[in-house]
Amino acid sequence: MQDVINRLRNKKADEGFTLIELLVVVVIIGILVAIAVPVYLNYRKGAADKAAQSDVRAAVSQVEQFYTDNNNSYPATDYPGKTASFTVANTAAASGGTASATTGTPGLINLSDGTTLTYLATGTAPNKGASYKVCATNSGGTGKVYAYDSSVGGSVKALTSSSASVTTCA
Repeated sequence: MQDVINRLRNKKADEGFTLIELLVVVVIIGILVAIAVPVYLNYRKGAADKAAQSDVRAAVSQVEQFYTDNNNSYPATDYPGKTASFTVANTAAASGGTASATTGTPGLINLSDGTTLTYLATGTAPNKGASYKVCATNSGGTGKVYAYDSSVGGSVKALTSSSASVTTCA
């Protein structure tokens, strides 16, 4: 018995890993990366879409605040294809018919990186601005356009048409 214990103590253990074991580990890591990268990219696209949707909700909230602060009137000026934060306001025609001075309390609409947002005052003169549409998309997302129409109400919806455009909100 003592002989067996001494042999086991004196037996030199293998040191390190074999080449086959290292290759197996590298292959397993490669497979995990191949699965994880596309999933991660899809999460990023989904997050960009949610950012556009959130920007539409925030813009609607700001436009409704503008409505409250400005004698129950929405901005009558269109703001197509904005890619940076901007301020909505009503413009008064100066002498000569050009829009120059702003009237009422302006409202700031903040946008996320990569978001393109459009505000369109709907209706015809003299009721232009009686309702509005807001739509947005994010360049890092799937290309979906999210829209809100104040004449319909409800929540922010993705436009389903293949020809949906952020500049026309349709």
